Amino acid sequence: MKTIMVVRMRHTKSHTKNRRSHHTLASTSFSKCEHCKELKKHHTVCVSCGFYRGMKVLDLVKKMEKKQKKEKAKKAQN
Repeated sequence: MKTIMVVRMRHTKSHTKNRRSHHTLASTSFSKCEHCKELKKHHTVCVSCGFYRGMKVLDLVKKMEKKQKKEKAKKAQN
């Protein structure tokens, strides 16, 4: 025969909420891109221009052309 655990002392609502107060999510902070002045996350490549710390890291034009080429091939397949 299995025994079922029974809570000896019930936690109040305030006790439960105090425990859960540390579960909140921190808001993300943004900074301006030095090159295009758009908002971006800290320590990441700018999505709009592809620059990071003053250097071009991503060639977004190539990326867009590749994506369009892929979509055309997919449409031609259907």
